[in-house]
Amino acid sequence: MAVDPEDFEPDEHVRFARYRRAFAEVAPGDAADLAARVLTDPEPSMGSSAVCEYLDRRAAELLTDPGFPAWRRELADAVAGDPFAVRRLRDWALLRAITLDEPWEESRLLTADSWLQEHLARDSSARRVLTPLADGGRARRIRNIAASRLRRLR
Repeated sequence: MAVDPEDFEPDEHVRFARYRRAFAEVAPGDAADLAARVLTDPEPSMGSSAVCEYLDRRAAELLTDPGFPAWRRELADAVAGDPFAVRRLRDWALLRAITLDEPWEESRLLTADSWLQEHLARDSSARRVLTPLADGGRARRIRNIAASRLRRLR
């Protein structure tokens, strides 16, 4: 399904549904181009939301796949002008590094968005992840969840 910026539907709900269908049907090699076009939507937050919904779905599918880094690089170029999508991709890359036990820095964890911190506080059993979240997570809820999980690990 093509998304032509010159043919934007006036109703934002219709446009959002159209973007969701387009992302559901897009071939992997065309996803970056589609994301770049959707980000030209007259309502920037809606375009960003549609793109980030796709990023979340696809990143979850590719999280441990060897193709993830190439996919991320391709999408990073396409979304470079959208700070929210850039952060989302960065957070998914951090989640991948943690999941695969690859090198990562605590400072990246502490600056990650709340969705990732809460996900890790709930699901990780790694002290290296839970300790900084218990001490410096973005929200009290995250700190409490991580601290509780740490106590259960002891």
